[in-house]
Amino acid sequence: MKTRNKARIAHSKLNGPFHYNPALARPRTGQRAAEIQTFGTIAKLPNALSETVCRQSVERLNQILVDTMTLRDLYKKHHWQVAGATFYQLHLLFDKHQDAQAEMIDQIAERIQSLGGLSYAMAADVAENTNITRPPKGREEVPVQISRLLAAHEIILQEARAAARKAASLGDDGTNDLLVSGVIRTNELQVWFLAEHLVDTPQVIAQ
Repeated sequence: MKTRNKARIAHSKLNGPFHYNPALARPRTGQRAAEIQTFGTIAKLPNALSETVCRQSVERLNQILVDTMTLRDLYKKHHWQVAGATFYQLHLLFDKHQDAQAEMIDQIAERIQSLGGLSYAMAADVAENTNITRPPKGREEVPVQISRLLAAHEIILQEARAAARKAASLGDDGTNDLLVSGVIRTNELQVWFLAEHLVDTPQVIAQ
């Protein structure tokens, strides 16, 4: 009898604190609260840059971000809608360029966050703030598709060069490095690959 009681007491002590509580496994949906940071503000981090410098870099990076997001989507649109004799080559090329732009978007957004800022994230905000002309919903000819892409690239390159020079003058070396080594070089390379498709060279008989 004593042995049983001791066993029950030991078992109770072992499992006493561990009671099944179904509420712990139930998702607490529908939660709402105030924002912890307002868009356009800087949550100062110990990054050896002044809040003013961080704010200026974040503003320029956010513009480059929304335009890069627009370019990414433009590539995907053309990837789906391209037609004609060069369909296969351009279908693959547009998708490859889109993937590179998607990687660039993540790097730009994370740079903004690392400066204590907030990056644009939603499609509606991108549409409201981009400098790239919105294309029609329908399918366009290949030369028009490529021309749209080249125009978008040039807008981003102009912004990135200006932002890189400003970042260098402010001592924001990380932003300068991202813009020069990432944004500018990626877009320059893609411009080259695209522009060569608009050169009117003979395909069979040399002139």
